[in-house]
Amino acid sequence: MRSDKSIGATVLVAAVQMVMGGVAAAQDSKYPDWRGQWRRATSERGGLLAGGAGGLRYDESKPPQLTPNLGQEPPLTPEYQKIYDDNLDDMTKGGQGIDPTASCLSTGMPRVMIAYSSMETVVTPDTTFILFERDHDHYRRIYTDVRSFANMPEDGQFHGYSVGKWSDTDGDGKYDLLEVETRGLKGPRVFDATGIPLHSDGATVIQERFYMDKADANLLHIDITTIDHALTRPWVVNKIFRRAAGNRQVWWNHSVCNEGNNHVKVGEEYYFRSYDGQLMPTKKGQTPPDLRYFNGGK
Repeated sequence: MRSDKSIGATVLVAAVQMVMGGVAAAQDSKYPDWRGQWRRATSERGGLLAGGAGGLRYDESKPPQLTPNLGQEPPLTPEYQKIYDDNLDDMTKGGQGIDPTASCLSTGMPRVMIAYSSMETVVTPDTTFILFERDHDHYRRIYTDVRSFANMPEDGQFHGYSVGKWSDTDGDGKYDLLEVETRGLKGPRVFDATGIPLHSDGATVIQERFYMDKADANLLHIDITTIDHALTRPWVVNKIFRRAAGNRQVWWNHSVCNEGNNHVKVGEEYYFRSYDGQLMPTKKGQTPPDLRYFNGGK
């Protein structure tokens, strides 16, 4: 027979579990429902809006461009505009310019927020995770546990160190705005596939505002402000994502950049691996790589 003390302990444990469960449920109810699969809303009406020359655009509010960058108008300083122009010239000739992702290096922030594939958000009280359908490097952690940049690692990261704060802007008892600042970014990074450059000093600061559309609970807005020494002013863009139909039962793909990538970088030059595994030039008149370490350098 169980003693009164044993029964009492069991009842106490059950009561504590009920209270803790209630606290967790109440805590979870404070956060917005961002579950599901999110895709670029600006790509819904077909391929033309999805990109244009140079692939998907960083500023999707600008019209599609028939030649690289004519629609983006990045606010670059003269020094970095020259870097960008030289990059476009190299691309026009068949090269890869300064785009580091040609060799499958991480896109980094803020480019990763173009969301080349579907996106998932996982909200917890301490951390909000942003996951993408590409590679192991395509994810972000936004810390919302009241930490500061004093905790930031000394070595930079391509996606940086992100600290966020939740707000209840309409006073209904539920968070509806996530404000984020990201620092500690390393390079090389560019804004998009056309090679719009960020400064090499790694001092980029990115500010974001995440919020649901007031009229459509399946639209997520992300306002992104990039402050960088390559820019003459902060560059502000608005990203809009639509939750996929079905909301819960969605299919997730997984792609790996290195699989099937035939671009090969040797020194400062990109070459191409042909179907038979041989090295090919990417542009007319390109010199072969330095072979000093083969056959005695002859």
